[in-house]
Amino acid sequence: MDLTRRERAICEFAFLACFFLCSAAASSTADVVLRSGADNSQKFNLTLAKILVEYASAVYVDDPAELWQWSCDRCNSRTKGFELVDLIIDVKHCLQAFVGLDRNLGAIVMAFRGTQESSVQNWVEDLYFRQLDFHYPGCVDAMVHHGFYSAYHNTTLRPRVLAAVHALVGQHKDLKLMITGHSMGGAMATFAALDLVVNHKLENVHVVTFGQPRVGNPAFADYYRAMVPDTIRMTHAHDLVPHLPPYYPFFGERTYHHFATEVWIYSCEMDILTYDVFRVCDDSGEDPTCCRSVVGNSVSDHLMYLGVFLKAEPFLQRQSS
Repeated sequence: MDLTRRERAICEFAFLACFFLCSAAASSTADVVLRSGADNSQKFNLTLAKILVEYASAVYVDDPAELWQWSCDRCNSRTKGFELVDLIIDVKHCLQAFVGLDRNLGAIVMAFRGTQESSVQNWVEDLYFRQLDFHYPGCVDAMVHHGFYSAYHNTTLRPRVLAAVHALVGQHKDLKLMITGHSMGGAMATFAALDLVVNHKLENVHVVTFGQPRVGNPAFADYYRAMVPDTIRMTHAHDLVPHLPPYYPFFGERTYHHFATEVWIYSCEMDILTYDVFRVCDDSGEDPTCCRSVVGNSVSDHLMYLGVFLKAEPFLQRQSS
């Protein structure tokens, strides 16, 4: 990607930081994490993100048998051995989620599928931006995206995921809960986490999303961050979806506003060395030095996170291959 002067300076600094590591490993690639002074900056765990992105990818698999047996092509790496407890498919609204147990991670895992439209750009063009008043205990003046809210609260997903989580928590009280999703699935993961913490009093809830859109206004963003502080919202280079719905700071509480903490991924190339920079952004949720510093115009950046493909593979197409 083309770099601004500021990004180039960051790359040069990061290059010096990883030079000896890369030389020792005799590798032409490396990962560099740049942490801000934000309170949440130390909570970003790259290893955990690389596990959860595979769950966010696996939930796109449209063959239920492969998911129940955990035998899909996307199920055989860092998530191997996952025990699926419930697979929820809402055919009417084209939604899918699963809940299960990852004993290696020591966690209950919940994943939500993103949009199933054949074209992400078509989904973006049809995105319904209308806001809905959001009424949760202690939440004042909050508004949220009508469509994302309804996808979680007004479909068959919510009662099923809640039942599965409560059943697992009853059996494994010491396990943490990890919630993930990509694109619209990230938005649904947001509502699920908040629901479980506020309405169901669950503790030890952690969220990592990938390429999710904005969900609510500044009041909602503040409330969410207070209730679910262990949240990482990953963005990638010029991914277009995190720029939607648009952020208009001069609209005050009427604008959409991201919650913290964003981790922005972009690539740097210097001579023969190529590496991914993971910039842990500030506590505002709208750090102007992170993904907001570039134009959001890429579908390909939206469909690939941490080297993992995040899109459905049509079942019939696989069967005919």
